[in-house]
Amino acid sequence: MARTRDMTTGSPTRHILLFCLPIIAGNAFQQLYSLVDTFIIGNAESVTEMTAVSSAGWLDWTVLSIAIGLTQGFGIQIAQSFGAGDYTQMRKAAGQSLLLSLATIVVLEVASQLLLWPVLRLMDTPDEIIHLTCLYLRIIFGGMALVMGFNLFSGFLRAVGDSTTPLIAMTTAACINIVLDILFVAVFRWSVAGVAVATVISQGASCLICLNAVLRTPVLHLSREDVKPDAALCAKLMKLGMPIAFQNTVISIGGLVLQTVVNGFSFVFVCGFSATSRLTGLIELAGSSLGSAVGTFTGQNLGARRLDRVKLGLRRSAQIGVGMALVVALVMTLFGQPLLGLFINDEDPQVVAGALKYAYEYLLMMSAGLPMLYLLFAYRSTLQGVGDTFIPMLSGFMELAMRIGCVLLLPALIGVWGVYVAEIMAWSGAAILLMWGYYRRIRLLQKDGIYQA
Repeated sequence: MARTRDMTTGSPTRHILLFCLPIIAGNAFQQLYSLVDTFIIGNAESVTEMTAVSSAGWLDWTVLSIAIGLTQGFGIQIAQSFGAGDYTQMRKAAGQSLLLSLATIVVLEVASQLLLWPVLRLMDTPDEIIHLTCLYLRIIFGGMALVMGFNLFSGFLRAVGDSTTPLIAMTTAACINIVLDILFVAVFRWSVAGVAVATVISQGASCLICLNAVLRTPVLHLSREDVKPDAALCAKLMKLGMPIAFQNTVISIGGLVLQTVVNGFSFVFVCGFSATSRLTGLIELAGSSLGSAVGTFTGQNLGARRLDRVKLGLRRSAQIGVGMALVVALVMTLFGQPLLGLFINDEDPQVVAGALKYAYEYLLMMSAGLPMLYLLFAYRSTLQGVGDTFIPMLSGFMELAMRIGCVLLLPALIGVWGVYVAEIMAWSGAAILLMWGYYRRIRLLQKDGIYQA
């Protein structure tokens, strides 16, 4: 039986850390198989295939983040109901989340397959890689139901305090993916198609593991009544999930514009930028994992009317986040160059040297901005945990405006460094807006007598 964790009593720091660490480990394994994808394709094939896979990142995230955002919003309601001890409402929310997820899968699958090629052309994807990138993404999008299933079921588990099962699921998926990458790419020579198929199969494994845990958790056992369509509850869930999905989409649009501008530089720069982009998830994972933990902590405590613990949880999370960011930045500064070298392979040594130079410059710039990014995760997740998904959505627009503004204007003044700076400026603008939104929301909640301030 999956474990549950009540975070409405006891040390907030202890709860957040104990809940966060398995998420970090799980996300690390998830990033591991992404890095293995890049390493194997870059060494078994060439820098062209590696760039084709890496360049798909923002478009991949644009589509999948809609599914992820919706399930994240659904989890807010489930966590709040669990914290309030209202298990009937919690199960009803889980059942309606399942129905909404099924409908979302159909829409996203059709739209992504129809629009993929035109969007790649619109992004000015280099001719050397466009067909490979398209093939890779068609297969990845074909497995969208598995991605949404994993995020939905792992969201159910985390909402009730179980972060261990998602860790097991992602660890298993990583191991499967590594084995299949070697088999499909290095042995069968399926190139980018092999990487994509391996990823989809491993995602299926993680989905099934989380589904099995949900079925074995009594508090999450659903009845027929729970999955009977409830328009009012569906509307409430979509009100929570849609802003997060929209926020992710807006951020992704900025990333797509960034990738389009990058595609206009030399092929060597595109290779270097793409190599670093594959490390983005790795350097962000501690912050995003912390955000998942504080979001669940906040949701449960708001459900229990413990606003005092919500505020204390945010303070502790901010402190933990800045500490984590400094450690990650130091590691990337010291070991980033040899790590990047694992992904860049070509017969022309000048291509390798040039791509590695650009990649390391970009990595250093992102590392410098990590404290602000980790604060962004903490404040955004806290706001979402108290049910405010509007300000986080606005922060997505802020990221979009800052990223596009910088990437369109600064390269003309400072060259490729304008691309590097755009990321930090986007994080900073969004974080400042989220901080303002958090303190505004807390003041409003304190005026409500039902919460313990």
